[in-house]
Amino acid sequence: MKKLAIIPARYASTRFPGKPMIDLAGKSMVQRVWEGVMQSGLFEEVVVATDDDRIANHVASFDGKAILTDESHDSGTDRCGEVLQEYDEYDIVVNIQGDEPLVNVEQLRVLIEAFDDPNVQIATLGSPKINESDIQDPNRIKIVLDQQSDALYFSRSAIPYQRNTEEYPFLKHIGLYGFRSVVLKELVKLTPTKLEKTESLEQLRWMFYGYKIRVMETQIETPNIDTPEDVDAVLKQLKV
Repeated sequence: MKKLAIIPARYASTRFPGKPMIDLAGKSMVQRVWEGVMQSGLFEEVVVATDDDRIANHVASFDGKAILTDESHDSGTDRCGEVLQEYDEYDIVVNIQGDEPLVNVEQLRVLIEAFDDPNVQIATLGSPKINESDIQDPNRIKIVLDQQSDALYFSRSAIPYQRNTEEYPFLKHIGLYGFRSVVLKELVKLTPTKLEKTESLEQLRWMFYGYKIRVMETQIETPNIDTPEDVDAVLKQLKV
């Protein structure tokens, strides 16, 4: 299987404009993500998908590859779908968030292993390392699975609801995604749904239309950067 890694990197973040270009101990965030993915050795090609010339030029300065994509895309998935049009020979596409400067090779390896099963259309990660604060936090997405480890539902709510006292093994979503290329091409053509808009979770659109999402378990969770306040946590790990 030929594998393509795509790193969506949007300049005009609402909460943190210019986020991909911030300095993290001497390197920009987008460079750290790109280097982490390259060093994994798991992909035949690594591409940054951006909407801004500043990011594209910066990626070129450290010999990375960047493709300018449409500014109107609503999600990183849509941006990946546009890039895929130029890489038709690839079998698997992995969407690696541009705000994950400490991306971990073992996470990527586990995600790709899901596609050893020919029935897997989409894969993502879930972590059992979840506390009560995470369960109640709407910014921490929870998943419930079926017997095949395919997702039954993703939610910002605490699912399942604990009516009984039996302790349930809650699962926290880790937002890396892998797609079969043929499936990604179909996903970007789907009409948005009320369900995904209600939870603000695009994966619910895919499930609404009948696509399966295999959830691979990982014990690894790396900090992402959504706001300026998140930078310190990453810098502390870089200094370890």
